[in-house]
Amino acid sequence: MNQIYRLRRSEDFQIVRRDGQFYASPLLVLAFLRNDLTHSRFGYVVNRRLGKAVHRNKIKRRMREATRLRLPTIKEGFDLVLIARKPITKAAYAEVEKTVVGLLKRAKLIRN
Repeated sequence: MNQIYRLRRSEDFQIVRRDGQFYASPLLVLAFLRNDLTHSRFGYVVNRRLGKAVHRNKIKRRMREATRLRLPTIKEGFDLVLIARKPITKAAYAEVEKTVVGLLKRAKLIRN
């Protein structure tokens, strides 16, 4: 994913988690907040309790790929943070992708 689409600063993550809206599923939590940009930015959080670095990075790659494929259909002007939950460690990619799309639809962040 291109750098302009990434949330990078810790303060940005904190602002989204503090002031944003949340939607949850068993695998993921989606936090989002409107920004003043012409594009949306994405951040991914995987806690150390979910495994060693190899497993956490695999989870992040799956979440990143699921959002990258849907990038043209996601509304602009939002900061989104996807937070992994414990059951994601045993989930297949198709399940992760389905969950990401479902959360985006529930949050009304998918364009028609």
